[in-house]
Amino acid sequence: MDPLPSAAQLSFDELGSPLRETTFVVVDLETTGGRADEDAITEIGAVKVRGGEVLGEFGTLVDPGRGIPPTIVALTGITQAMVADAPRMDTVLPAFLEFAAGSVLVAHNAGFDVTFLRAACERFGYPWPKPQVLCTLKLARRVLTRDEAPSCRLAALAELFQASTRPVHRALDDARATVDVLHGLLERVGPLGVHSLEELLAFLPEVTPAQRRKRQLAAHLPNSPGVYLFRGPREEVLYVGTASDLRRRVRQYFTAGETRRRVREMVGIAERVDAVECAHSLEAEVRELRLLAAHQPRYNRRSKFPHRAWWVVLTDEAFPRLSVVREPRETALGPFSSRNAAQEAVEALQDVVPVRRCTLRISPRRPDGRPCALAEIGRCGAPCAGRQTVEEYSPAVRLLTELLAGRSDEPLVRLRRQVEQLAEDERFEDAGARRDRLVGLLRALIRGQRLAAVAAVPELVAARPDGDGGWELAVVRHGRLAAAGVARRGVPPMPVVDALQAGAETVLPGPGPLRGASADEVAVVRRWLVRPGTRLVRCAEPWREPVRGAASWHAWLAMASAGAAGYAAAD
Repeated sequence: MDPLPSAAQLSFDELGSPLRETTFVVVDLETTGGRADEDAITEIGAVKVRGGEVLGEFGTLVDPGRGIPPTIVALTGITQAMVADAPRMDTVLPAFLEFAAGSVLVAHNAGFDVTFLRAACERFGYPWPKPQVLCTLKLARRVLTRDEAPSCRLAALAELFQASTRPVHRALDDARATVDVLHGLLERVGPLGVHSLEELLAFLPEVTPAQRRKRQLAAHLPNSPGVYLFRGPREEVLYVGTASDLRRRVRQYFTAGETRRRVREMVGIAERVDAVECAHSLEAEVRELRLLAAHQPRYNRRSKFPHRAWWVVLTDEAFPRLSVVREPRETALGPFSSRNAAQEAVEALQDVVPVRRCTLRISPRRPDGRPCALAEIGRCGAPCAGRQTVEEYSPAVRLLTELLAGRSDEPLVRLRRQVEQLAEDERFEDAGARRDRLVGLLRALIRGQRLAAVAAVPELVAARPDGDGGWELAVVRHGRLAAAGVARRGVPPMPVVDALQAGAETVLPGPGPLRGASADEVAVVRRWLVRPGTRLVRCAEPWREPVRGAASWHAWLAMASAGAAGYAAAD
């Protein structure tokens, strides 16, 4: 094996975080299989360490909501009976994210664990916190010779470094063993001049020459929250991102911690990094969304077209029908990311509410159409042929209107009964298809009603502890961030609130349930508002969500999403 070159020397200013002061969370997962999009987590184990000292441990079994294959049971010893009473992932995930917050995530073969954790965040609606990630498998292959470590499996490395815990394919035990492996590897890189986290990440072999050469692009950035923009040779914006510490985050693009091929390509093109300092993380997230919409950077994949959503509305005519449109109205269902998803919701509702499916413009006085096949089998009242008056048709319209407004869930009850009946008749494939359609409809309704509730409030002021004795402040108008600020420790917050309100952006409400705001921005604002610790300081009118809204079906939705055999009734 060739001698290891020393890590590239960083300037004194670039030394960043000494390894002895860096907090690592070493994590290990057990799962039902190897695919994050199909399999689920059965156990999480994590150990938090700093300076060689264990600060805390996190360990729990997780009910995966599905069967555990016999091969996995034989490997891990985790049986179906062991997870039957364990908490589900939607309960465990926020607790783990809080435990790991602000730490470097470490795992042996980190790609596997990170992929499952990211998939869980996406599945349960939590933003991925974008932690720095260190893989002990890659580090071991970089540091150890083949003579001393013919195999870099965790068990072999634990034996090499005389770990106090033997890995046995159980999450917490394997995490403890990985801690000892990590400490052993860090002792090896110290004599090579690696003493900071930045040097450790740069030490790994994946850093390209282009990444190394462009470290100076981060030199002028502040250590504060904000938004950064990578610019190309023609001043075009290549990529936009957010950070709680701008300088530290941008430096990560020039280390081995950045493994995305497209982003590495972007770093090779970039010639400058601009930054917009923000008061706190909420302002940074909102500014990121607005900059993405304004510049549409080619290396960003998400949120570049925030208003390209689809909505389901009732048409404005004597005999309304459900229609998929781009421009929402006051009572609209959505937003949907694709037309197909919106059409699935339409078909689910048409299955249980007798509204017409044809696109004819029907005159209430002189209908001149011919009954369709659906009318012949009793699935349509045939208003086109004069068989149904406006008054006779109106109950179906009222049922849909009340569902969208959160005043009734009768269509959802009917859909659930269809699923239950199909299951009783042992038509399991049809029952599964109807269940999935109902799940999609419920998710759209829950999201839409929650976002609409925030957008309906003309103005609210909220505050969150900043973690240092002060307050992060936000003025929200019709779901949009109108002003952001901070009252530092010792500064009376109310005068700051008054100043923020006085200088806040004027927001004129637009059409639709979200009053013209983008769904992404309202979702970011709402997520910040409902986090534990947030306080409402002022509210122009009550912020309320419908009692009979789709959120009352949360228990059923959680069970159905996990593919459970039984279906619980909505509360």
